[in-house]
Amino acid sequence: MAKTFTEKLHRGYAQLLTRAGEPIVSERSEFQAIEVFDTPSNGRVLTLDNIVQITTRDECGYSEMLTHLPILEHGAVRRVMIVGGGDLAIAEEALKHKAIKRVDNVEIDPAVIDLAKKHFAAVNAGAVKDKRLKIHTEDAFVFLGRKTAKAAFDLIIADRPDPVGPAEVLFGDTFYARVAEALAPKGIAVFQNGVPFYQPEELTETLKQLSAVFKHVGVYLTVVPTYVGGFMALTWCSNGTAMGTPRRIKAAQAAFAGAKLKTDYYTPEIHAAAYALPAWIKRLVP
Repeated sequence: MAKTFTEKLHRGYAQLLTRAGEPIVSERSEFQAIEVFDTPSNGRVLTLDNIVQITTRDECGYSEMLTHLPILEHGAVRRVMIVGGGDLAIAEEALKHKAIKRVDNVEIDPAVIDLAKKHFAAVNAGAVKDKRLKIHTEDAFVFLGRKTAKAAFDLIIADRPDPVGPAEVLFGDTFYARVAEALAPKGIAVFQNGVPFYQPEELTETLKQLSAVFKHVGVYLTVVPTYVGGFMALTWCSNGTAMGTPRRIKAAQAAFAGAKLKTDYYTPEIHAAAYALPAWIKRLVP
């Protein structure tokens, strides 16, 4: 087995990680190739079809910003749905909020969940032990289409991979329409949209799609070093809540102080700054 792992996600650019020893997991599930291995620089790594999904060193920049920012701005999140999220790191962050009554984590590949429970306890042990977490091993697109999902969620977090293969349906117009139907009246949905430096069209196209379905739409930024390309775009939408206003940011800052959250990336200052877009990213916003 090679002592290095090379990820070729963007045309003309690749990143190489040095493995620390042999892979912990190297197998193929019904849906994809799965690898888990340790590295001296990024901690433990999970890859799916040779694409890095999470590393224990920098997952905080991703999972914390997809959860705490919308939860604190909304102010009354009680039920959360996670699309994908098989590593359970996002569920871990959401469940840090004591007011949340239930988190439905909908992951299509049970093998990812089983392996994450075993090998990524550092980022999901709290979620695994929490009775408020309900894990569904099925297609999130189908889950959202059921009557039981209608107006059920205050927050939907789409922790989706890149728009290829089985995940392609999670980037279509019908998916966004189902998300809209599944949100409570003031509900918010957030999505990852890759790194605009290498994936500009994905951000622009998603914002156009969301604007056709939702009254309020926007983008904020985070940085996850392993997701090479600099800033990562996180898009948000709602028909009843406008995120990023001075009033909501101020309320989120006060809520954070009372929530006593332990974070490694998120701070109230980062929250406010996340809405500040470089000029070149502003030009990608339709």
